[in-house]
Amino acid sequence: MKKNVSWAFFILILVSTASMAQDKSRNEEYALQAEQVKRAMLMRILDSGVLFMDMGNYTVADQKFQYVLNNTKSVPSDLTFYFGKNSYYLEKYKQSIDWLTKYVQLKGSNGQFSEEAQELLRKSENAYLQEKSKAASKAGEVLSTDYEIDCGPDGKVICPVCKGDHVITKKGPFGIVYQTCSYCNEHGLLSCEEYNQLLRGELKAKL
Repeated sequence: MKKNVSWAFFILILVSTASMAQDKSRNEEYALQAEQVKRAMLMRILDSGVLFMDMGNYTVADQKFQYVLNNTKSVPSDLTFYFGKNSYYLEKYKQSIDWLTKYVQLKGSNGQFSEEAQELLRKSENAYLQEKSKAASKAGEVLSTDYEIDCGPDGKVICPVCKGDHVITKKGPFGIVYQTCSYCNEHGLLSCEEYNQLLRGELKAKL
């Protein structure tokens, strides 16, 4: 009798454990599906923002882009371009420079929008200099340091400090001084985490 009870108890434990494992797996699957649905919704909002921007309705586009920014864990690289471009047309030049610079840093000259981004960046920089000379300012600008930037599938970014050379050149009293960059690796690259820390001013120089 005791033996039968022991076996029944053992079987009950096995069934309970299997049920708990299934519940955990099911919950993880639901969470993944919910995340995928959320991301798809955000991409639709991003696409609608691009559509409004292309139609010249920059204010509505800005609202769409900011919604995506505030509801995503990692900012898509294309959004850094769209937000920077739209900011230029809203005459938020500092904001435009900030976001377009991030796109160029992430994509270099090989990105889908690299050429346009570099052209808009030059225009934004010129407009910002003119604006500064008139002591003008823009309120409520959204800067990328407040967000976690998605560096793409490679997870690597060319170091903006040394421009990927791993060497920084400075003028000294006896000519040019060459100094190893204290932020990137030997290939002039930063990890995505290091890049975001650098944007926030949190990345410490390597000894």
